[in-house]
Amino acid sequence: MRRLWPQPSAELDGEQLLAAYPRADRLLLRANMITSLDGAATLEGRSGALGSPADQDLMKRLRMQADVVLVGAGTIRVEGYGATLLDAEAQAWRTAHGLTPHPRFAVVTRSGDVPAKFFTDPPARPIVITYASAPHDYPGDAEVIDCGDSSVDPAVMVAELAARGLTQILCEGGPHLLGGLVAADLVDELCLTVSPTLAGPGSVRIVAGPPSPPRRLTPTHVLTDGTHLYLRHTHPTTP
Repeated sequence: MRRLWPQPSAELDGEQLLAAYPRADRLLLRANMITSLDGAATLEGRSGALGSPADQDLMKRLRMQADVVLVGAGTIRVEGYGATLLDAEAQAWRTAHGLTPHPRFAVVTRSGDVPAKFFTDPPARPIVITYASAPHDYPGDAEVIDCGDSSVDPAVMVAELAARGLTQILCEGGPHLLGGLVAADLVDELCLTVSPTLAGPGSVRIVAGPPSPPRRLTPTHVLTDGTHLYLRHTHPTTP
């Protein structure tokens, strides 16, 4: 991975790549998504099919700096998430830098349909984010947080996570979850991987949901692994 803009660089090592995506000393909601050249968020139904080994490595490094990883239940089902998000080396890095070995893992669900793998041998207590009138029957020791009466309120969700000391929030989608966060103007940073792929008609975008006012972000850097582009944009109010 090397930087194309603002100042072209040689290959970035792991620590330099981490430094390009720093933790903040304030509440930070960072979204990490991928898109094709023609705006598709998935290929053959999965976002992972658009990625690359370097994209997977960057995802790991973003998770290494997060207090909580926030994902919609549909994305967990489609992408095949398990309870463990980081390997032993990444967990050791977190420990050496004063963090818990593993970030919390939070799933957002309306139906209560969360894959069993999410609850199987979790390295940190899992979080289920839902609302008061939704199903609440979950296995194990999951922490269930109601963030509304009949739907999940994105602002309440972020506030509830922050109240638990989880101020570095990494959202990995899907489109409906990110769409709600964008509509509520809660996204501080968007890390967007651009795959050199034309997916063709019919695919979803990285956001979905009712129309909302446009939000303009500030470009911070552009990286490349030789095939994919890695864009980082921040909210104008983000220091």
